[in-house]
Amino acid sequence: MQMLKKAVYCERLKARGTLLWPAFLMIPIIPILLGTGNYLANLDILESEWYSLWTQVTMFFATFFFAPLIGTYCAFLWRYENFGGNRNALFARPLPLWTIYLAKLVLVWELTVLTMLWFLGLFLLAGRWAGLPMPVPGQIWLWMARGIPGAFVIAALQYLAAFLIPNFSLPIILGVLGGVTGLLGANSRAGIFWPYSQMLLGMNSNRSEDVLRAKGPLFFGVCALYLIVLTAAGIKWMKLRH
Repeated sequence: MQMLKKAVYCERLKARGTLLWPAFLMIPIIPILLGTGNYLANLDILESEWYSLWTQVTMFFATFFFAPLIGTYCAFLWRYENFGGNRNALFARPLPLWTIYLAKLVLVWELTVLTMLWFLGLFLLAGRWAGLPMPVPGQIWLWMARGIPGAFVIAALQYLAAFLIPNFSLPIILGVLGGVTGLLGANSRAGIFWPYSQMLLGMNSNRSEDVLRAKGPLFFGVCALYLIVLTAAGIKWMKLRH
């Protein structure tokens, strides 16, 4: 475990000064602006204040922006390793391969949490700017917390794609396509089993009623299963290829 902590710390150092951070700061602002604008333009229909604003901003964020943004993070983290013989140098280190794989993945999960918190902060600012009264309904905090496991699933999948595909843009394109399929899946009965739908369902995106209700245990179980399978598959592929 101590070795993994040191490896994660090294990955944090490598991430400093990259274009990852401007993407982190700027991209979540776009769905907030789009969602808030849509909310303000439809006040005669969207009458549930914080709930209505939440449905709008999360629809844009979870469908069109989150997966490509995470794909960007993952592509940046593997970008340096894909130059020249850097991959060979990475795998020549006296570290277990599972440590090398998990170090970047843990950093991606850390970035995922930071992104969700940044999005939440922007949502609160947008709500106050739109004149919504405090406090924020407690159920929204629950939906935000519930969206994080779903976000971890997407992050694990995007990370695996970035590891397997030594191309900067393809994992991002995969994220765009995944987000669209996630929206389609979330509107079907089988959506709870589709990885790109997990975050949409967890955050209760674009829904006024709780779509999970009694399916909470199933949702968390599916998220846990995906995280285990995707992580194990990535480590296995790393061992086979290196």
